[in-house]
Order: sequence, then C-alpha cells, then structure tokens
Amino acid sequence: MKIRLSILSLVFAVTGTFITPIASAGETTAAPRDTSQLKLASGSSLLLDMQTNKVIYASNPDVVVPIASVSKLMTGLVVVEARQNMDEYININISDTPEMKGVYSRVKLKSELPRREMLLIALMSSENRAAASLAHHYPGGYAAFIAAMNAKARALGMTNTHFVEPTGLSARNVSTARDLSKLLIAAHKYPLLTELSTTKEKTVTFRKPVYSLGFRNTDHLVRKPDWDIQLTKTGFTNEAGHCLVLVTRMSNRPVALVILDAYGKYTHFADATRMRNWVESGKSADVPSVALQYKADKNLKQRQSGVVEASK
Repeated sequence: MKIRLSILSLVFAVTGTFITPIASAGETTAAPRDTSQLKLASGSSLLLDMQTNKVIYASNPDVVVPIASVSKLMTGLVVVEARQNMDEYININISDTPEMKGVYSRVKLKSELPRREMLLIALMSSENRAAASLAHHYPGGYAAFIAAMNAKARALGMTNTHFVEPTGLSARNVSTARDLSKLLIAAHKYPLLTELSTTKEKTVTFRKPVYSLGFRNTDHLVRKPDWDIQLTKTGFTNEAGHCLVLVTRMSNRPVALVILDAYGKYTHFADATRMRNWVESGKSADVPSVALQYKADKNLKQRQSGVVEASK
C-alpha cells in the first residue's frame, strides 16, 4: 500500500511550528508557506488547523467587527443544544426582532414549518424570518434565547463576541475572526448543523396557508466539486461587508476558515480560494484594486495594532 503525504503534512511533521507576524507570543502556527505570498481582500481572516488547534494564517484576527448573518451559526448551535422537537411545527413570528422591520422576505408571517426546516433555511439560505422565529419559540422566549447565545459564546471562550438578536441584521452583533474559529469548532461537532448548513438547495412546504418555496445555499462553494465543505455560513450587511466562515480540508487536513469584511459579492469566496491555493502551492492570485482600496479604507490593520498594544 502506498502512503501519500502532502507537502503540508510533511512540513507539519518535520519543521514544527513558528510564529506568524501577528500572533501573540504564546500562540504559534505551523504555517507551511511564506505569508507574504498570500494576498487577501478581506479585512480580517484566520485559518486554523483543527487537528493541532494551531493558527496557520491570520490577519487582524482580534479586531471586533459586525458579523452579519454569520450570527445564525450561533443561532443554530443554541437551537440544537436546546434539544427541542425538530419535527414540531412552529409559526413565523418576528414580533420580538425590531431589526426585521421593513426587511423583505418571501416567507409569510404566521405560516408554519417544522423546526428542522426552519433551521435549514436559516442556515442554508440565511432566511431572517426563520432565525427570528427559532428564537421566538425557544424555551423561556426570545430574551432567553439571546441570553443563551451570549452564554454559549462565553463558554466557548469567545471573549470579544456579543449578540443582541439572532439574525445578524444588527451591527451590534460583533465578534472577531479568532472567536469565530471557536464557534466553527463547536458547531462542527453537530451532524445536524453540518448537514443543514451545507445542503445545496431544497424546496420546503409551509402550512397555514399551504405554499412551497425553493431555497439555495448562499455559499456557492458547496456546489463546487473541488471543495469539501463540511460546515458553512455566509453573511453580509453594509457595516459588516461580506463574510464567510467554513470548515473544509486543505492539503488533506481539516481546517476552520474565517473571512470577515470583504468587498464585493464574490470577494470572500475568492479569498477562500486564494488561501487554499496558498496552502497547497505557496502562491495566491492577485486581488482586484477596488477590493484592496476598500480594505485600505476600512484600515482594520491599525485597529489590530491597537488590540496588540493594549494586550501588552
């Protein structure tokens, strides 16, 4: 039997670890490549080896930023850990979520769907009314749900994370790339979350009234055969930019990837591809100038420097 070791695996095995330019003194990374060869458009990013829990690459990972619909991954984690009946029909109710006012949705208020499919369209298609309704039907009600989101964040050591609602529409739902890697690791342990978040598309049927709607995954990487996406969530608001978190494999190793505050509809996906290419080949494609200008204007690097100085 032939045994194949990837270049990355050999580097991990032979060279050990060394410190990235942004890592703290106590945190090392087994980065297999020259970080200067990785060009990204996102303002904040982190790539974590899930076998060793070591950071492979990070850029401005401790800057606190809005995370948009990436919030729904915590929403999903709180739902599954509540162990409610996933087959129970619950109605669409957004009365507790003022951020939903004026936000368009094809989903009809007061119509009903099983909790499992409500969670599916919240994770797969980022349906805001579904996320708000899951919180409304939580034991103890909406306020208890938000409290549970923040309690779970604290339990996971997400010290720079805070939630005020379950959809991500509020700019006050904030976190960091480093914190979100911890959320990815926790959520990845639940097969239901991995299944629902990576479903490519599905038509679901509501009742009261009866109608059907088709939904597609907001992460188009799940439809690409050369990607092994095991868990994912996207997000976008004007304040947060385009965001992407996922668990996949790079150079035959499980990794957690966080990309925050990217410019353009596809830039966060392009950054994920750049990062994978860098891990596997040592190089990445160039970033469009408009995306680089957006990154420069946001200037998260300066905020990261402030975080590092404050921690000394």
